[in-house]
Amino acid sequence: MMNNRMGIVLAFILAVAVLTSMTLFTVDQRERAIVFQLGEVKEVITNPGLHFKWPFIQNVRYFDARILTLDTPDAERYITSEKKNLLVDTFVKWRIIDARQYYKSVGDEARAETRISQTVNATLREEFGKHTVQEVVSEDRDVIMKVVRERANLDAKQIGVAIIDVRLKRVDLPQEVSDSVYKRMEAERKSVANQLRSEGAAASERIRAEADKEREVIIANAYKEAQRIKGEGDAKAAAAYAQAYGQNAEFYSFYRSLEAYRSSFKDRSDVLVLEPNSEFFKYLKGPGKGSK
Repeated sequence: MMNNRMGIVLAFILAVAVLTSMTLFTVDQRERAIVFQLGEVKEVITNPGLHFKWPFIQNVRYFDARILTLDTPDAERYITSEKKNLLVDTFVKWRIIDARQYYKSVGDEARAETRISQTVNATLREEFGKHTVQEVVSEDRDVIMKVVRERANLDAKQIGVAIIDVRLKRVDLPQEVSDSVYKRMEAERKSVANQLRSEGAAASERIRAEADKEREVIIANAYKEAQRIKGEGDAKAAAAYAQAYGQNAEFYSFYRSLEAYRSSFKDRSDVLVLEPNSEFFKYLKGPGKGSK
Protein backbone atom coordinates (compact mmCIF):
# COMPACT_ATOMS: atom_id res chain seq x y z
CA MET A 1 0.00 0.00 0.00
CA MET A 2 2.81 2.35 0.93
CA ASN A 3 4.59 1.64 -2.34
CA ASN A 4 1.41 2.40 -4.29
CA ARG A 5 1.06 5.74 -2.54
CA MET A 6 4.67 6.63 -3.20
CA GLY A 7 4.23 5.74 -6.85
CA ILE A 8 1.13 7.91 -7.10
CA VAL A 9 2.96 10.83 -5.45
CA LEU A 10 5.95 10.50 -7.77
CA ALA A 11 3.67 10.26 -10.80
CA PHE A 12 1.80 13.36 -9.65
CA ILE A 13 5.05 15.28 -9.11
CA LEU A 14 6.31 14.20 -12.52
CA ALA A 15 3.02 15.23 -14.13
CA VAL A 16 3.18 18.62 -12.41
CA ALA A 17 6.79 19.09 -13.55
CA VAL A 18 5.90 18.21 -17.15
CA LEU A 19 2.84 20.45 -17.07
CA THR A 20 4.89 23.29 -15.60
CA SER A 21 7.56 22.91 -18.30
CA MET A 22 4.81 23.03 -20.91
CA THR A 23 3.22 26.07 -19.28
CA LEU A 24 6.18 28.31 -18.45
CA PHE A 25 8.83 29.62 -20.85
CA THR A 26 11.56 32.26 -20.75
CA VAL A 27 12.48 35.01 -23.20
CA ASP A 28 16.10 36.16 -23.39
CA GLN A 29 16.90 39.87 -23.67
CA ARG A 30 18.41 39.18 -27.08
CA GLU A 31 15.20 37.62 -28.39
CA ARG A 32 11.62 38.35 -29.33
CA ALA A 33 8.96 35.66 -28.92
CA ILE A 34 5.64 35.02 -30.64
CA VAL A 35 2.99 32.94 -28.88
CA PHE A 36 0.84 30.95 -31.31
CA GLN A 37 -2.56 29.53 -30.43
CA LEU A 38 -3.75 26.82 -32.77
CA GLY A 39 -1.47 28.22 -35.51
CA GLU A 40 -2.55 31.85 -35.16
CA VAL A 41 -0.44 34.64 -33.67
CA LYS A 42 -1.76 35.24 -30.17
CA GLU A 43 0.86 37.51 -28.60
CA VAL A 44 4.27 39.10 -29.32
CA ILE A 45 6.54 39.22 -26.27
CA THR A 46 9.35 41.79 -26.25
CA ASN A 47 10.08 41.90 -22.49
CA PRO A 48 12.67 39.39 -21.27
CA GLY A 49 11.84 37.10 -18.36
CA LEU A 50 9.52 34.25 -17.36
CA HIS A 51 6.18 33.97 -19.20
CA PHE A 52 3.09 31.73 -19.24
CA LYS A 53 1.35 29.85 -22.06
CA TRP A 54 -1.41 27.29 -22.24
CA PRO A 55 -0.08 23.82 -22.84
CA PHE A 56 -1.13 21.79 -25.89
CA ILE A 57 -2.97 24.68 -27.55
CA GLN A 58 -0.20 27.30 -27.50
CA ASN A 59 3.42 27.18 -28.68
CA VAL A 60 6.26 29.70 -28.79
CA ARG A 61 8.66 30.70 -31.56
CA TYR A 62 11.74 32.82 -30.94
CA PHE A 63 13.34 35.47 -33.19
CA ASP A 64 16.76 37.10 -32.86
CA ALA A 65 16.48 40.76 -31.78
CA ARG A 66 20.19 41.58 -32.21
CA ILE A 67 21.72 43.50 -35.12
CA LEU A 68 22.38 40.97 -37.87
CA THR A 69 24.84 41.14 -40.75
CA LEU A 70 24.08 40.29 -44.35
CA ASP A 71 27.41 39.81 -46.11
CA THR A 72 27.32 39.12 -49.83
CA PRO A 73 29.62 36.19 -50.70
CA ASP A 74 30.27 37.37 -54.27
CA ALA A 75 30.77 40.78 -55.83
CA GLU A 76 27.88 42.19 -57.82
CA ARG A 77 28.41 43.90 -61.17
CA TYR A 78 26.98 47.40 -61.60
CA ILE A 79 27.03 49.85 -64.49
CA THR A 80 27.74 53.56 -63.99
CA SER A 81 26.32 56.50 -65.92
CA GLU A 82 29.39 56.23 -68.19
CA LYS A 83 28.37 52.66 -69.10
CA LYS A 84 31.39 51.27 -67.28
CA ASN A 85 31.33 48.15 -65.11
CA LEU A 86 32.07 48.05 -61.40
CA LEU A 87 32.50 44.99 -59.19
CA VAL A 88 31.15 45.82 -55.73
CA ASP A 89 31.11 43.91 -52.43
CA THR A 90 28.60 45.12 -49.85
CA PHE A 91 27.36 44.25 -46.40
CA VAL A 92 24.13 45.23 -44.64
CA LYS A 93 23.38 45.65 -40.94
CA TRP A 94 19.73 44.95 -40.08
CA ARG A 95 17.47 43.96 -37.20
CA ILE A 96 13.88 42.85 -36.56
CA ILE A 97 11.72 45.66 -35.20
CA ASP A 98 8.25 44.14 -35.64
CA ALA A 99 8.22 40.38 -34.99
CA ARG A 100 4.56 39.98 -35.98
CA GLN A 101 5.02 41.70 -39.35
CA TYR A 102 8.31 39.89 -39.85
CA TYR A 103 6.69 36.50 -39.34
CA LYS A 104 3.74 37.27 -41.62
CA SER A 105 5.94 38.71 -44.41
CA VAL A 106 8.98 36.44 -44.56
CA GLY A 107 8.80 34.00 -41.67
CA ASP A 108 12.52 33.28 -41.25
CA GLU A 109 15.98 34.84 -41.55
CA ALA A 110 16.89 33.28 -44.91
CA ARG A 111 13.85 34.77 -46.67
CA ALA A 112 14.39 38.09 -44.95
CA GLU A 113 17.99 38.26 -46.18
CA THR A 114 16.88 37.38 -49.70
CA ARG A 115 14.37 40.23 -49.65
CA ILE A 116 16.88 42.70 -48.20
CA SER A 117 19.57 41.65 -50.67
CA GLN A 118 17.23 42.15 -53.62
CA THR A 119 16.18 45.59 -52.37
CA VAL A 120 19.73 46.78 -51.71
CA ASN A 121 21.02 45.48 -55.05
CA ALA A 122 18.21 47.13 -56.98
CA THR A 123 18.76 50.44 -55.19
CA LEU A 124 22.53 50.30 -55.71
CA ARG A 125 22.06 49.51 -59.37
CA GLU A 126 19.77 52.51 -59.78
CA GLU A 127 22.05 54.89 -57.87
CA PHE A 128 25.24 53.76 -59.59
CA GLY A 129 23.51 54.29 -62.91
CA LYS A 130 23.16 57.99 -62.01
CA HIS A 131 26.83 58.56 -61.12
CA THR A 132 30.24 58.32 -62.73
CA VAL A 133 33.06 56.03 -61.66
CA GLN A 134 34.94 58.94 -60.14
CA GLU A 135 31.92 59.91 -58.03
CA VAL A 136 31.51 56.32 -56.81
CA VAL A 137 35.14 56.00 -55.65
CA SER A 138 35.39 59.54 -54.24
CA GLU A 139 33.83 61.28 -51.24
CA ASP A 140 30.46 61.29 -53.08
CA ARG A 141 30.18 57.61 -52.16
CA ASP A 142 28.95 58.50 -48.66
CA VAL A 143 26.07 60.46 -50.16
CA ILE A 144 25.20 57.55 -52.47
CA MET A 145 25.22 55.06 -49.59
CA LYS A 146 23.02 57.32 -47.49
CA VAL A 147 20.40 57.36 -50.25
CA VAL A 148 20.65 53.58 -50.62
CA ARG A 149 20.25 53.04 -46.87
CA GLU A 150 17.20 55.31 -46.61
CA ARG A 151 15.42 53.76 -49.61
CA ALA A 152 16.23 50.21 -48.54
CA ASN A 153 14.96 50.96 -45.04
CA LEU A 154 11.60 52.13 -46.42
CA ASP A 155 11.12 48.79 -48.16
CA ALA A 156 12.45 46.78 -45.20
CA LYS A 157 9.86 48.28 -42.84
CA GLN A 158 7.19 46.47 -44.86
CA ILE A 159 8.56 43.17 -43.57
CA GLY A 160 9.14 44.38 -40.00
CA VAL A 161 12.86 45.01 -40.45
CA ALA A 162 15.05 48.13 -40.01
CA ILE A 163 18.18 48.68 -42.12
CA ILE A 164 20.86 49.98 -39.76
CA ASP A 165 23.62 50.50 -42.31
CA VAL A 166 24.73 49.68 -45.84
CA ARG A 167 28.43 49.79 -46.64
CA LEU A 168 30.73 49.00 -49.53
CA LYS A 169 33.55 46.64 -48.62
CA ARG A 170 35.34 46.86 -51.93
CA VAL A 171 34.94 48.49 -55.32
CA ASP A 172 36.97 46.88 -58.10
CA LEU A 173 37.37 48.38 -61.53
CA PRO A 174 38.22 46.53 -64.72
CA GLN A 175 41.79 47.25 -65.77
CA GLU A 176 40.87 49.60 -68.60
CA VAL A 177 38.51 51.54 -66.35
CA SER A 178 41.10 51.73 -63.58
CA ASP A 179 43.71 53.18 -65.91
CA SER A 180 41.39 55.87 -67.25
CA VAL A 181 40.15 56.82 -63.78
CA TYR A 182 43.65 57.01 -62.32
CA LYS A 183 44.91 59.06 -65.26
CA ARG A 184 42.04 61.50 -64.87
CA MET A 185 42.61 61.79 -61.14
CA GLU A 186 46.34 62.28 -61.75
CA ALA A 187 45.62 65.03 -64.29
CA GLU A 188 43.28 66.77 -61.84
CA ARG A 189 45.85 66.58 -59.03
CA LYS A 190 48.52 68.00 -61.34
CA SER A 191 46.16 70.82 -62.32
CA VAL A 192 45.57 71.64 -58.66
CA ALA A 193 49.30 71.47 -57.95
CA ASN A 194 50.09 73.80 -60.86
CA GLN A 195 47.46 76.24 -59.69
CA LEU A 196 48.91 76.22 -56.18
CA ARG A 197 52.41 76.75 -57.57
CA SER A 198 51.15 79.66 -59.70
CA GLU A 199 49.44 81.26 -56.71
CA GLY A 200 52.58 80.75 -54.64
CA ALA A 201 54.79 82.36 -57.30
CA ALA A 202 52.42 85.34 -57.55
CA ALA A 203 52.42 85.72 -53.77
CA SER A 204 56.23 85.48 -53.77
CA GLU A 205 56.55 88.24 -56.38
CA ARG A 206 54.13 90.43 -54.49
CA ILE A 207 56.00 89.96 -51.22
CA ARG A 208 59.34 90.57 -52.94
CA ALA A 209 58.04 93.77 -54.56
CA GLU A 210 56.71 95.02 -51.24
CA ALA A 211 60.05 94.20 -49.57
CA ASP A 212 61.99 96.04 -52.31
CA LYS A 213 59.69 99.02 -51.93
CA GLU A 214 60.18 99.08 -48.17
CA ARG A 215 63.96 98.74 -48.66
CA GLU A 216 64.03 101.75 -51.00
CA VAL A 217 61.97 103.79 -48.54
CA ILE A 218 64.25 102.81 -45.65
CA ILE A 219 67.40 103.66 -47.66
CA ALA A 220 65.93 106.98 -48.76
CA ASN A 221 64.97 107.89 -45.21
CA ALA A 222 68.39 106.82 -43.96
CA TYR A 223 70.16 108.90 -46.65
CA LYS A 224 67.97 111.86 -45.80
CA GLU A 225 68.80 111.52 -42.11
CA ALA A 226 72.51 111.08 -42.89
CA GLN A 227 72.55 114.22 -45.03
CA ARG A 228 70.79 116.10 -42.27
CA ILE A 229 73.29 114.96 -39.67
CA LYS A 230 76.18 115.66 -42.04
CA GLY A 231 74.82 119.14 -42.72
CA GLU A 232 74.54 119.81 -39.02
CA GLY A 233 78.12 118.58 -38.56
CA ASP A 234 79.42 120.73 -41.38
CA ALA A 235 77.59 123.71 -39.93
CA LYS A 236 79.10 123.10 -36.51
CA ALA A 237 82.56 122.64 -38.06
CA ALA A 238 82.20 125.86 -40.06
CA ALA A 239 81.07 127.65 -36.92
CA ALA A 240 84.08 126.27 -35.04
CA TYR A 241 86.42 127.35 -37.84
CA ALA A 242 84.86 130.80 -37.95
CA GLN A 243 85.18 131.16 -34.21
CA ALA A 244 88.81 130.07 -34.30
CA TYR A 245 89.55 132.44 -37.18
CA GLY A 246 87.91 135.28 -35.33
CA GLN A 247 90.04 134.73 -32.24
CA ASN A 248 93.42 134.54 -34.06
CA ALA A 249 93.49 134.80 -37.81
CA GLU A 250 97.24 134.25 -38.12
CA PHE A 251 97.20 131.09 -35.98
CA TYR A 252 94.22 129.80 -37.90
CA SER A 253 96.03 130.39 -41.20
CA PHE A 254 99.12 128.63 -39.80
CA TYR A 255 97.07 125.64 -38.60
CA ARG A 256 95.31 125.26 -41.93
CA SER A 257 98.66 125.44 -43.75
CA LEU A 258 100.06 122.64 -41.59
CA GLU A 259 97.07 120.49 -42.46
CA ALA A 260 97.64 121.24 -46.12
CA TYR A 261 101.33 120.26 -45.80
CA ARG A 262 100.40 117.04 -44.03
CA SER A 263 97.91 116.10 -46.72
CA SER A 264 100.26 117.02 -49.58
CA PHE A 265 103.48 115.37 -48.38
CA LYS A 266 102.22 112.20 -46.71
CA ASP A 267 103.26 110.16 -49.75
CA ARG A 268 106.85 110.53 -51.02
CA SER A 269 105.76 109.90 -54.56
CA ASP A 270 103.65 113.04 -54.59
CA VAL A 271 104.92 115.80 -56.90
CA LEU A 272 103.98 119.50 -56.68
CA VAL A 273 104.94 121.96 -59.37
CA LEU A 274 104.91 125.39 -57.75
CA GLU A 275 106.94 128.61 -57.90
CA PRO A 276 109.38 129.05 -54.99
CA ASN A 277 107.75 132.29 -53.92
CA SER A 278 104.29 130.76 -53.86
CA GLU A 279 101.98 131.50 -50.93
CA PHE A 280 101.84 127.78 -50.27
CA PHE A 281 105.38 127.82 -48.84
CA LYS A 282 105.13 131.00 -46.81
CA TYR A 283 105.32 129.08 -43.47
CA LEU A 284 108.31 126.97 -44.69
CA LYS A 285 110.61 129.95 -45.42
CA GLY A 286 111.69 130.25 -41.81
CA PRO A 287 110.57 131.88 -38.56
CA GLY A 288 108.70 135.08 -39.10
CA LYS A 289 108.59 134.65 -42.89
CA GLY A 290 104.94 133.82 -42.92
CA SER A 291 103.94 137.18 -41.48
CA LYS A 292 105.60 139.20 -44.16
